[in-house]
Amino acid sequence: MVLFVDLIRKAIFFPIVLILALSSGAAQAAPVVIEKKFANCTALNKVYPGGVSKSAKAVNKGGKTKQTPTVNLRVYNENKTKDRDGDGIACER
Repeated sequence: MVLFVDLIRKAIFFPIVLILALSSGAAQAAPVVIEKKFANCTALNKVYPGGVSKSAKAVNKGGKTKQTPTVNLRVYNENKTKDRDGDGIACER
C-alpha cells in the first residue's frame, strides 16, 4: 500500500515540476541590458540608438524623434545629466 501511494505521489509531482520548469522561460534568452554611466551621448547611443527614457509616458520636448527611446529607469538614472532639456529622455535622437 505504501509503495502504491509513493508511486501516485511521484506520478503527480514530477509532471507538475516539469511543467513549471518549462513554463518558467529558462530556455529563453533575456535581452542584454547594459546599466552603466556612459561618458557622453555618442557612447550611450551606440548601445541605445534612440536614447533612454525613464518611463513610457515621457514625451520629447524637442518634437518628433527619429528613433524610439529604450525605457529603462536604472540606465536613465545613471545618465540623467545627459537629459539637458529635462523631458525624461536622455540622449534622444
